[in-house]
Amino acid sequence: MNTANPSRRTFIRQTALAAVSFPFVSQLSAVARAAADEPRKLGFALVGLGGLSTGQIAPALQKTRYCRLAGIVTGTPSKITTWKERYQIADKNVYNYETMEQMAGNPDIDVVYVVTPNALHAEHCLKAAKAGKHVLCEKPMETTVEKCQQIITAVKQAGKKLAVGYRCQFDPNHIECRRLAGEKVFSELKMIEGGFSRTISATEWRVKKDLAGGGPLMDVGIYALQTCRFVSGREPIEVSAKFGPVTDPVKFAEVEASVTWEMTFPDGLKTLCRTNYDKGGENAFVVTAEKGTFGLNPAYNYNNSRGTRSDGQAINLPGVNQFAAEMDDFAQCILNNQTSKVSGEEGLRDVKIMLAIYESARTGKPVKLA
Repeated sequence: MNTANPSRRTFIRQTALAAVSFPFVSQLSAVARAAADEPRKLGFALVGLGGLSTGQIAPALQKTRYCRLAGIVTGTPSKITTWKERYQIADKNVYNYETMEQMAGNPDIDVVYVVTPNALHAEHCLKAAKAGKHVLCEKPMETTVEKCQQIITAVKQAGKKLAVGYRCQFDPNHIECRRLAGEKVFSELKMIEGGFSRTISATEWRVKKDLAGGGPLMDVGIYALQTCRFVSGREPIEVSAKFGPVTDPVKFAEVEASVTWEMTFPDGLKTLCRTNYDKGGENAFVVTAEKGTFGLNPAYNYNNSRGTRSDGQAINLPGVNQFAAEMDDFAQCILNNQTSKVSGEEGLRDVKIMLAIYESARTGKPVKLA
């Protein structure tokens, strides 16, 4: 006769089943924990598939922690197949410039990164905002103060975040130079001198004022301008500038070939900057303080800035992918509801200063800044 208690038999059977299944439960728990630890990745759509998107930004997205390439916007249908195959982009995430606003119903896309010619930034940023997406805009933010303000207002009204692509603010060696200045390692700053130049062809959009807004100042000169503001942590109160000679009347029929400008800051700091499309080769800055100097050369490459200090120490911190760092930072700002350090207001400040530089170069007179 079976005298075992039924409830006891049930307990033994359930315990045995649990013991057999425990390894599988543990494995499932580990998978669940790993999934929970994996950060949420925001979907980015690239607007404009030119050289910068192709060679730098799209590859950088593959190295980010909080971002993924989810969509593309292009006016060149022949590029679509290549991009879809290379980055596994779904058909529904492919747009052209006329259909951008249809992103409004697409939850795959969180952020729109505008990488089109300068004078088209407002048009595309406004469409992204209307679609209810966060906006990351390449520098310069736009070519006029009014258009910059339109972007800021539109993104704010959409309840979204806005940032401008100042990649060098995420470079460890630029950050180190800012530290040296801020901590007064060589005492008070006296002068910052820098320049960034490149050569271009007569067929590039960069020589068309209706697309570029200006010449090398709007393209690469803005890096030297940013250096003065970022490293010093100060804002200029006056600019004085002059254009260089027109060496190619065809190429430079609409935009300047070169420009040199000086800036004065409230505490007496002076800066001297140069940029040109004529001969290229300059890619550096040096900061002179009361008790020494420091700077970077090269300063504005994508991933290998380095420099020296007058005390013999090197400025050569390990590089990062600046675009990946920039995008991850913006994603974190979105996920944590924070304002980007490279906000729309930061982009607007540079545009105001650049327009003052152009005014001074045209008139031959210094221009005061508010």
